[in-house]
Amino acid sequence: MKKKIKAHEESKVKGPKQQPKEDEALPTYLLDRETQNSAKAISTSIKQKRMEKADKFSVPLPRVRGISEEEMFKVIKTGTKKSKSWKRMITKHTFVGEGFTRRPVKLERIIRPSALRQKKANVTHPELGVTVFLPILAVKKNPQSPMYTTLGVLTKGTIIEVNVSEMGMVTAGGKVVWGKYAQITNEPDRDGCVNAVLLV
Repeated sequence: MKKKIKAHEESKVKGPKQQPKEDEALPTYLLDRETQNSAKAISTSIKQKRMEKADKFSVPLPRVRGISEEEMFKVIKTGTKKSKSWKRMITKHTFVGEGFTRRPVKLERIIRPSALRQKKANVTHPELGVTVFLPILAVKKNPQSPMYTTLGVLTKGTIIEVNVSEMGMVTAGGKVVWGKYAQITNEPDRDGCVNAVLLV
């Protein structure tokens, strides 16, 4: 009875499987099984890759407040009697590229005021704790709407691309990192400046 109990307890213990001795032959029903359990190793590696992918795209502000079109756009009335109202003026801060020129007045539907245009952002490196005033290269994604992304609207939670060459960041290959993504953490229309956290 004691032998049976001991054998039962030994079977419950999880550990490395006993390798069969080299001189002993494996039975036919065990020939297809590998001595090393590779399935578990593959599943753990897949899980690790998923976790790395999730970390790569995790942002400091995962959720932001929605902005209505009434808040974003101001209706501009045009014409001699101010009867036409097809023009809109953006009330939030925007980013326009270097070679941006306005369309002719008669054709410009959406106006981006020059006073509300931003060229640089205060970018903080989360690990180093250093804040640098860096030029904005592009607006990658505005969480509000794809239209706001194309217009270059800068709101809280927007992912922007900044020029980090001043920070002296280098890749594993030894090349200087030029552009890196950052997320805006403040509301630029309230503060008058753009504060962002670098996504590393």
